[in-house]
Amino acid sequence: MADLTPNSSFSLTLRLQIPNRVGMLASITQAIATTGGNLGQIDLIEQTRKESTRDITVDAASTEHAETIVQAVKALPDIKLLSVYDRTFNLHRGGKISITSRIPLRSVSDLAMAYTPGVGRICTAIAQDPEEVYKLTIKQNTVAIVTDGSAVLGLGNLGPAAALPVMEGKAMLFKEFAGLDAFPICLATQDTEEIIQTVKNIAPVFGGVNLEDIAAPRCFEIERRLREELDIPVFHDDQHGTAIVTLAALFNSLKLVHKSMAEIRIVINGAGAAGVAIARLLRKAGAEKIWMCDSKGIISTSRTDLTEEKLEFAVKAQGTLAGAMQGADVFIGVSAPGVLTPEMVHSMAKDAIVFAMANPIPEIQPELISKDVAVIATGRSDYPNQINNVLAFPGVFRGALDCRAHTITTTMYLEAASAIASLVKPSDLDREHIIPSVFDERVVTAVAAAVQQAARQEGIARN
Repeated sequence: MADLTPNSSFSLTLRLQIPNRVGMLASITQAIATTGGNLGQIDLIEQTRKESTRDITVDAASTEHAETIVQAVKALPDIKLLSVYDRTFNLHRGGKISITSRIPLRSVSDLAMAYTPGVGRICTAIAQDPEEVYKLTIKQNTVAIVTDGSAVLGLGNLGPAAALPVMEGKAMLFKEFAGLDAFPICLATQDTEEIIQTVKNIAPVFGGVNLEDIAAPRCFEIERRLREELDIPVFHDDQHGTAIVTLAALFNSLKLVHKSMAEIRIVINGAGAAGVAIARLLRKAGAEKIWMCDSKGIISTSRTDLTEEKLEFAVKAQGTLAGAMQGADVFIGVSAPGVLTPEMVHSMAKDAIVFAMANPIPEIQPELISKDVAVIATGRSDYPNQINNVLAFPGVFRGALDCRAHTITTTMYLEAASAIASLVKPSDLDREHIIPSVFDERVVTAVAAAVQQAARQEGIARN
């Protein structure tokens, strides 16, 4: 497997005391380069005639790689390492989000209106007309990010406390990209009924519910039940956010290779929440030949160990992932690092498309097959064509909340995917640009508009 590219998720700042002699700083940068580190900003903190103190930022590829870089710098003669801090851990200290008031309290009259006794009038108004809660409280702009910590990123069942940093990050993305106030709700239970009841109990506060990092197959039942029993949008991002952005990327990839959705054969490796949701949405978009694989190989009708969700996609074919890949047009990986080999890719059809989306290490390193496929995408930000859910979920919720949709539908997913794909102009479309940047300011507006239009066409908008 190829070495991972250094990136900011493993970023260090080294504070060094350096003699003021010619070549000393160069020796440090050389040591960092020799060990494969990616040199970032260099700041002068203090300087005297004899020595200087500098902060040097370095990106590594892993924790072990970071330690190798530190040891290489420490080994340099006359260089004193004063401190090392991990920039990612430093960013998270104290948490990443906070709650602030929209209205300042500067006087007794402000207090009387915002709280007692004036707030009593507002409570009465809502009691008399429950719809007023959307006008007079935060509900209209607030999303609950709910997890049980059972499937945190690709790390597994870490529990609710360890899931909290992810949920905080999600809340940041909601605010930054869509102006939505989202709050982490990490539940100390992994019982399906308890989760459903808890979400129902807290629903009066929120305009929508984003389910996150809940393991399959439990996540399917939780989402289905909550959609049936609540009148606010419920959206499992690991399923549908991933599916929406994957479909958008595939729409544009197929334009490049001049193939149609109906004619291609797609192999999906990974039959959890994301894999099943992707397969369902691709079917709705016109895909007719989907072979899904799990850790035991092709999901075949001959197998007796299939869940209800896997049975939806069982095919007559049997065998391994390697067998499934022979002649396939598209590979979509939402599985595990390194499961795809160059030989498997070489067995695919001409102008193959590979979406290796396992994070942080993809199913295959792009460097190994870049000359052998028409398009390759990953879930990482340090390669072209990042398939990232942030292209979908902020706009989906922005649109759903703005039109007061009481649910989120497959039609909304399809329209959102089309909106994302349309932001890449035909003149800009190429093998390294099939999807817009997550920082493209047009994305949320386009997705929100598409979601609202779909909601109104389906008659589920209340605004």
